[in-house]
Amino acid sequence: MADLPFDTSDERLAAAAWSRLVEPGDPAAVGLVAHLGGVEALDWLLLAADGGVRTPPPWEAAVARWAPRLENLDVRRELEVLDRLGGHLLVPGDARWPAALDDLEDPPFALWVRGGSAAPLGGTLAVSVVGSRAATSYGQRVAAELAVGLAESGATVVSGGAYGIDAAAHRGTLTVSGTTTAILAGGVDRLYPAGNTALLEAIVATGAVVSEVPPGCAPSRSRFLARNRLIAALGAGTVVVEAAWRSGALSTAGHAAKLCRPVGAVPGPVTSMASAGCHRLMREQGAVCVTDAAEVLELVAPVGEHLTSDPPVQPGLLDGLDVTASRVLDALPVRGSAPVANLARTAGLPVDQVRAALGHLELAGRARRTGSTWTRSS
Repeated sequence: MADLPFDTSDERLAAAAWSRLVEPGDPAAVGLVAHLGGVEALDWLLLAADGGVRTPPPWEAAVARWAPRLENLDVRRELEVLDRLGGHLLVPGDARWPAALDDLEDPPFALWVRGGSAAPLGGTLAVSVVGSRAATSYGQRVAAELAVGLAESGATVVSGGAYGIDAAAHRGTLTVSGTTTAILAGGVDRLYPAGNTALLEAIVATGAVVSEVPPGCAPSRSRFLARNRLIAALGAGTVVVEAAWRSGALSTAGHAAKLCRPVGAVPGPVTSMASAGCHRLMREQGAVCVTDAAEVLELVAPVGEHLTSDPPVQPGLLDGLDVTASRVLDALPVRGSAPVANLARTAGLPVDQVRAALGHLELAGRARRTGSTWTRSS
């Protein structure tokens, strides 16, 4: 095989080449590049494809699946497309490379990025919000409200750009001028799904649209599943808003759990199959029940930050009373008044204890004497 038509000694070009040569998450390629480096690994592959080095059986299979893509390989074409789109390439070691991706066993070789030129991908705090494409109005509303609350707290919302929950989370973030990142399964030149083109272009303008495969690559089922690990890794935690019993969103939650990232799930109606996956996560995999942005931030933020407070509640009739005072107050008629003897019978207490309790209730403004009878204070 002839030499490739670009400088294979250039680390950035080599990283871009590997992202074109292999499918995302290929364990053999990840191991080879980690051991040799992108440049040396590419040199080895060129030799192996020409029969210039001996390859044991496992590596023969790897070379056999990579070699066909060496033909006509010239990543300069993809980089030119990216440049025309105003995008840029990120490789490990770049200042803006998301260090969170290094936690993966199979990190990407490169990221092809449109937008996001001002800040590191994901920001200082990022939350992945995912869920079903066939989302209900309830799920879409909750996803948007969560995203609004997270964005207003300064968090970056990460999702997959798909219909349903993903789109609702992205839109919610954009409505409050927040930052959101969409991870695509295909090249950033073909915004997918087409019905979300305007949404993804809006994300490019204010956030980032990212892929680990070069322009020209089509989204496929395997690439959708592979990109879920990137969504999980970029977030400090993952929240599943709505998911059926078998859903790709559960794959993202599984990747997050494997990375020791917290996983939250939003409960739904027990009769809704659209929330069955969320309930399954809580029941079988220890996902934390979350219902608003404050609870999500408490889940993902460092310990002691973003603590939630109890919501305001109407005081109860018997709040702050001991057992005796509670029984006496409960015995006081709602309308009218009653003598001490009647209250003692109703409360099942001695008369002297009732008198003592009535004195404390009167001082607290919760009971009032009317001649020889007692009534509740209004």
